Amino acid sequence: MGEVIFPNTVPPFYPGFVLFAGPPTAEEYPHRRAGILAHNRWLADFCARKAAQRAGVGQIFLNDIDDAIADATWIKEHGLRGGVLLPNVAPDVKWVKPLYHPDYDRLWAALQDLEIPVNLHGGTGSPNYGRFASVPAIMMSEVSFYGLRPFVHMLLAGVFERFPRLKFVITEASASFVPPLLRQLDDIIAKIRGGEIGELKYTSDNALPRSATEYFHQNCWVGASFPRPDDVAAREVIGRDRWMWGSDYPHDEGTGPYTRQALRQVMHDLPEPELRDLLAGNAARLYGFDLDALALLAEQYGPSVEEIAEPLDALPENSNSALLNAQKQLSTV
Repeated sequence: MGEVIFPNTVPPFYPGFVLFAGPPTAEEYPHRRAGILAHNRWLADFCARKAAQRAGVGQIFLNDIDDAIADATWIKEHGLRGGVLLPNVAPDVKWVKPLYHPDYDRLWAALQDLEIPVNLHGGTGSPNYGRFASVPAIMMSEVSFYGLRPFVHMLLAGVFERFPRLKFVITEASASFVPPLLRQLDDIIAKIRGGEIGELKYTSDNALPRSATEYFHQNCWVGASFPRPDDVAAREVIGRDRWMWGSDYPHDEGTGPYTRQALRQVMHDLPEPELRDLLAGNAARLYGFDLDALALLAEQYGPSVEEIAEPLDALPENSNSALLNAQKQLSTV
C-alpha cells in the first residue's frame, strides 16, 4: 500500500498549521525557510525508511525565486517523489507576487524540466478575516473559491500554454468542481478570443489559443479525497487517467475506519481495469510508485476487486462523515 504524504504539521518557526500560515514576510523569511528546510530533511529521512510506499511532498516558498528553485531541486534529488506543495498567495498578501506574475516563469520551467509534480492543496489561500464571531462561517463559505485561485490564475495567465509538461495536481478540493469551473473558464476564454464580454473589449494579447478544458487535460490531475458520487462522475470530464482516489488519512473527514465500505458505496459499479487505474495506477504513474513492489502489501491489506464490486446495502453503525455525506447524495439522485 502506498501513500502520498502531504505536510500536515507545524514546522519550526511557523506561526501555526502549515496550510493556513500564509507566506512569510521579509522579516520572517529566513527563519521560516530554515523551518521548512528542516521539515524537508525530516520528511526525506522518513520516506526513505519505506521508499517503495512513501512519496513525500516537499515545501518551498515563493519569496525568492532562486531559493525556490534550489529547494525544489533538493526535493527532487533527495527522493521526495510527491513533488512540491504550491504556496497559495491570498489576495491580502502584498509582499509576495501573485501566481500569475511572469517572474515565476523561471520556477515553472525548472519544475517542468525536473518533472516535479506541483501540488495545490485545498483549504489554503484565504485572506485574514480578523477575529469576529462570523469569521468561521464566512471562511467556510469562501474556502473553496480561494483554494482554487492558483489554478485559475495560472491557467488564465498562460502558464500551461508556456509550460505544457508542467504537472499540476489539485488535491483536497473534491472533483465535482471541475466540470462547472471548466465550462465557466471555457466561456470566458472564448469570449475574450472573440474580442469582448459585454462592454469590456479585449485584444489578441489577452487571448489564450486553447480552451481551459484542453489545458486541464494537458497539465492537470485531481486527487479526489473521500469522493462522493458526483466526484466519481466527474472523472468523465477530468479524464479517467487523471483522477486519483484518496482516503484523506488520518483526518476526521476521511474514509477511515470505513474505507472498504466507502469504496463499495461509490465505486462498486466500475469495471476492474478502470478501478485499478483510479485507485492505484494513475497515482503510481504520476508519483513514481512501483506497483509490483507494493503487490504483497496490497494483497495482504487492500480490498479485492470482488469486495469492492459488492454494493453497500446498509451503513455501518456510527458511520463517519464520508459515508454519511455520500449516502445523502445517493439518496437525492
